[in-house]
Amino acid sequence: MYKTTEMFDLEHSVAKEYLTRFEYPWQALPGIRDLILELGAQLSPEDYDEVKDNVWVHKSAYVYPSAYLGAPCIIGPESEVRHCAFIRTSALIGRGCVVGNSCELKNVILFDKCEVPHYNYVGDSILGFHAHMGAGSVTSNVKSDRKLVVVHNGEENIETGLKKFGAILGDYSEIGCNSVLNPGTVVGKESRVYPTSCVRGVVPEKSIWKVDGSIVPIK
Repeated sequence: MYKTTEMFDLEHSVAKEYLTRFEYPWQALPGIRDLILELGAQLSPEDYDEVKDNVWVHKSAYVYPSAYLGAPCIIGPESEVRHCAFIRTSALIGRGCVVGNSCELKNVILFDKCEVPHYNYVGDSILGFHAHMGAGSVTSNVKSDRKLVVVHNGEENIETGLKKFGAILGDYSEIGCNSVLNPGTVVGKESRVYPTSCVRGVVPEKSIWKVDGSIVPIK
């Protein structure tokens, strides 16, 4: 369930064509910056303002005055970037997204209708259609020992070859408040993580990760 086509409805991202090149979504992480630059160069000035070099904001999006937009980034239609948000670099933000107060983004793809609305850090990650991170939930994108990230799925261990890899959240996934998604976390479609959880590895689709680390299916 952690393959790209199993995690996302690709129709809900302008990165569709790019993402179809990869069997696993984390394989797309190293190329996000170049993807944004390529897409940005093709955007119509009738629809997007290039507010500074390599920073494109759709005319229907709203960016609060205190937000910082680092290059390169694209803010999609009807999206909202709120006070004191820090888009450090390389963020592809889809249609109808929310990037909230005091959130930080770095090297990410947010599918349409994705919400990171309050005090979230999202780095080296891909968040699916209607994915939502509760207040204070964060991705941890580098292991404490600085070794390459491995995706753990029960007895299966998948070497990613990446030093920086936060989380992959499938469509309609829900992350509870003040949770930590450790490097290489993969949360399947329509799954939920309880508040204050410390998550590692794969959460299957339509499942619940409880605070004690147990996983149960959604009935």
